[in-house]
Amino acid sequence: MGLSAQALRDGIDTVAAIEPALARALAAVGYPEPRIRPTGYQTLLRTIVGQQVSVAAAASVWRKLEAELGEEMAPGDLLARDFDALRACGLSRQKQGYVRSLCELVVSGALDFDTLPADDELAIAELTRIKGIGRWSAEIYLLFAEGRADIWPAGDLAVQAGLGRILGLPARPSEKETRALASGWRPHRGAVAIFTWHAYNNPAL
Repeated sequence: MGLSAQALRDGIDTVAAIEPALARALAAVGYPEPRIRPTGYQTLLRTIVGQQVSVAAAASVWRKLEAELGEEMAPGDLLARDFDALRACGLSRQKQGYVRSLCELVVSGALDFDTLPADDELAIAELTRIKGIGRWSAEIYLLFAEGRADIWPAGDLAVQAGLGRILGLPARPSEKETRALASGWRPHRGAVAIFTWHAYNNPAL
């Protein structure tokens, strides 16, 4: 379960009380809507399916996978399909390698979404064992699916650009700068990250 609307408001308000620029931006654009995804393997599977393709193309592949595997898309069922069956659903050789990596870790018990480490960095390390899942995808999962309050995807270009607009910076901050700028906002950086996406390209700001 991702951060609720109340948790978002509380986190943003706490940071706005110590960061005047964020308070001004909040007055201009208001609170963001929650971003919530289901916990579990399907959310990471959908992430892999959606990589480097349009939203429409990803939706088409997902529908074909549902038709092939059923709505639950059990990892064992996916592993039982051969290359041609998954290719017919729209999965390239590379993406098949990624989804098989995910399914193999789940089926073997090496990755259990119900028992990810409480420490965020350790949880990110667990998720990035999946081929095709980098730090950003792991952070997005932990923020949107698990609602971890202090996830800060500093490598996200929209977070960088949104933060730059909020703080009135002359240029988009780098990943390192974005991480440093938010260091005093722990443990509420997840709420601020969602706010930066909300503020990014918002005409009111």
